[in-house]
Amino acid sequence: MSSNDRPDTVDEGRRSVLAGGTALAVAALLPLAGCTSSEAPDAAPAAPSPTPPSAGIAQAMSTFTTKDGVEIYYKDWGTGPVVVFSHGWPLNADSWESQMYHLAANGFRCIAHDRRGHGRSSQPWDGNDMDHYADDLAQLLDKLDVKDAMLVGFSTGGGEVTRYVGRHGTKRVKKVALVSAVPPLMVKTDTNPGGLPVSVFDGIRQGLLANRAQLFLDIPSGPFFGYNRPGATPSPGVINAWWMQGMLGGHKNTYDSIKAFSETDFTEDLKRFDVPTLIIHGDDDQIVPIDAAGRASAKLVKDSKLVVYEGAPHGITDTHKDRLNADLLAFARS
Repeated sequence: MSSNDRPDTVDEGRRSVLAGGTALAVAALLPLAGCTSSEAPDAAPAAPSPTPPSAGIAQAMSTFTTKDGVEIYYKDWGTGPVVVFSHGWPLNADSWESQMYHLAANGFRCIAHDRRGHGRSSQPWDGNDMDHYADDLAQLLDKLDVKDAMLVGFSTGGGEVTRYVGRHGTKRVKKVALVSAVPPLMVKTDTNPGGLPVSVFDGIRQGLLANRAQLFLDIPSGPFFGYNRPGATPSPGVINAWWMQGMLGGHKNTYDSIKAFSETDFTEDLKRFDVPTLIIHGDDDQIVPIDAAGRASAKLVKDSKLVVYEGAPHGITDTHKDRLNADLLAFARS
């Protein structure tokens, strides 16, 4: 039996457990809604419509099966022009909840999936690489027959979106936003001297194998949200939410993904971009330093705009969510 051919009882049991975990996650994630951002929103988002979705609109919670037998979970909120979100490592679609709520409440249809091996999607032993990630995204857009979408990728998700454009083009895409994204290339090489030494990623792999649960506390407690900087005020809720999402991912899948996000060269993919592209990056990003990432990508992508968040860490989806929400909404409306 392959890793993807599981008995129905196992799949149903796993979905039941995850559904219960999702219910518990609501309480854990409440602090993210208003306690983590140091910025006040320019204006309160419009209240979501109290009326139920009309017939024919995709369900808010659903799954589909890829051509190689991997079950992918996705959420589909709101109606209107489509915005598709790809999440970072080792998280899942829930990491986009603030941005999805804001845009959906302001007239956009927001779609986000759990990458294979992450969150509520199944955990294949093989295929944990950028080509498969991009092809899964392509199959999701094909399944939902998405047109004129705005693709938004955070961190590893930025790599997924970039490889999607490189492999599948922009026939379904109207614009792209890369947020704290890993392209063009994270690891240091002879042709990428500004990258991070491979020893950094070896250390993450060693930490994952030695004590994954502790690693997934140490990362959000320290550099991810800039909580290791003087004067920072860590949010236990944000840290716990990050840990919970990370632990839902498969052990092998999150291990393999380290190589995928750090060693994949997206240079040629970025050169294929032919739609307006917004690149947002914090200049105090300790996870994906801006010079070898956001600034380098902006030089490769035609018709791109680089927006630098001064003093911002990697995890700006939470620490600067009000500013990010406003910037993404403005770009979506443009």
